Amino acid sequence: MRNGEYSLMTRDTALTRARSERDHRRITTRRGFTLVEMVVVLLVIGILAAIAIPRYSGSKDKAYMAAMKADLVSAAIYEEQYAAENHGQYFSGVATSDTPVQGYRASKEITVTLVAANILGSQLSEWTATAKHKQSPESCGMRGGIITCTTENNLTTGILLLN
Repeated sequence: MRNGEYSLMTRDTALTRARSERDHRRITTRRGFTLVEMVVVLLVIGILAAIAIPRYSGSKDKAYMAAMKADLVSAAIYEEQYAAENHGQYFSGVATSDTPVQGYRASKEITVTLVAANILGSQLSEWTATAKHKQSPESCGMRGGIITCTTENNLTTGILLLN
């Protein structure tokens, strides 16, 4: 609008047009977020992270424990199968995913140490196994069909009886 056009309009029409142009400019020139909006968003993200991160790490530890227990059960099957084929004698060794022992291969990033106590010429023998995950401070052990898992403080966290 030009300056001369306002004189042809009524006062109310000119004020209404001026307000609408000013509001349009204010709406179209506003860009970005205010500081308060940014702080609120960061606060919400921080609260969600504070809830989610501990739950995620707890889930990872449970998954490591489950993998170690599963490897010990698999080791028990291999040990008993080996003993059935070798007159009751068990095998010893350290099994990883890269280096199997008597056909037994541990899961990725898990080391299973098998220790056999064989008395040659008799049926008296037993074995124990310990599983350790590279990314967990916990370990699990098996002796006589019982799996016991411990934390870095050597506290028992669970027992699983196998039949």
